[in-house]
Amino acid sequence: MSQGPRSGLAAVSSALLAMSRHLEVRDVLKTIVASARELLDAQYAALGVPDDHGGFAQFVVDGVTDAQWKAIGPLPRQHGILAAMLHEAKVERLADVRKDPRFEGWPSAHPEMSDFLGLPVRDGEEIIGALFLANKNCPKPEGSCGFTAEDEDLLSILAQHAAIALTNARLYERSRELTIAEERSRLAHELHDAVSQKLFSLRLTAQAAAALVDRDPSRAKGELQQVAVLAAEAADELRAAVVELRPAALDEDGLLATLRTQVQVLDRAHTARVTFASSGFRALPAAQEEALLRVAQEALHNALRHSGADHVDVTVNRRGGGAVLRVTDDGSGFDPHLTRRVGRHLGLVSMRDRASGAGGTLTVESAPGKGTTIEMEVPGG
Repeated sequence: MSQGPRSGLAAVSSALLAMSRHLEVRDVLKTIVASARELLDAQYAALGVPDDHGGFAQFVVDGVTDAQWKAIGPLPRQHGILAAMLHEAKVERLADVRKDPRFEGWPSAHPEMSDFLGLPVRDGEEIIGALFLANKNCPKPEGSCGFTAEDEDLLSILAQHAAIALTNARLYERSRELTIAEERSRLAHELHDAVSQKLFSLRLTAQAAAALVDRDPSRAKGELQQVAVLAAEAADELRAAVVELRPAALDEDGLLATLRTQVQVLDRAHTARVTFASSGFRALPAAQEEALLRVAQEALHNALRHSGADHVDVTVNRRGGGAVLRVTDDGSGFDPHLTRRVGRHLGLVSMRDRASGAGGTLTVESAPGKGTTIEMEVPGG
């Protein structure tokens, strides 16, 4: 008997240390549910962070495969037992959640759950999440819950520390966002001052050249050469600012991880199936990865907002020393030759500019009723 409490304290200590090691909110949520499931020896664990619209801003599960999670479908709404934990602020320990009068069913692909233990995660008086476990791995006499009062106490302790870890992670992310916002504001001011000065000088020089064209062509030529120099300097200022404003996720995670994450989010948020695959890709110069990401985002926006597609596939593969991005949808398609009207509406002009600026090419294949494929190729560096 003496070994049990020590083992339990060691397990709790390990769980709390694991939570405190992470600063990103998503990582903290994953650690909480994995620690809870392991600590209480359950088949399933989940933690939902509510939004202000009756749904969940984030919902993390443990014990469910990626394939199962995709098959289950959209995130749950705040109803039934989940709503009770979020709004009534009390622990729920049930022998069979399916027999509770508040149970409203679940999708066909959802795993079967019986005994259930759930409780709110609170920061002071505010409920910031709902943590629950299901299917305790133990013998359960008919009509009884596998989770015990001791499990309830243990989960309550874990939830209290989870609230601290989650609040700290939120504060960290907010602090980082403020730092990024301040840095962007500083860069915007610097960019405005530097480019404004260059453009002002460029305008004056161009006006001087225009005035000299007729009476002093040689001086006019010199002024026009200065216009070219000033224009090049303004372009350099803009390019430097773009590099500094490059998305943080791309810097930290690389192109593939950033795209994969964005595709997963879009797949959850839209009824269309959105997939991502890659083969043989090698890291590219920063400007090219930035351009590939922006073109992918624009093409995904078009496919999901305008095409009515059921499937959108994103691939990034190695081609020679560079890479090729393809975004393909089975939507309504369009006539790509109608560039003035359709091209501007769908951002094709900006996508071509981005591809060209990265030393690459952009091709568009589409026809009414035939879907669309946007392909961007960059040569590498």
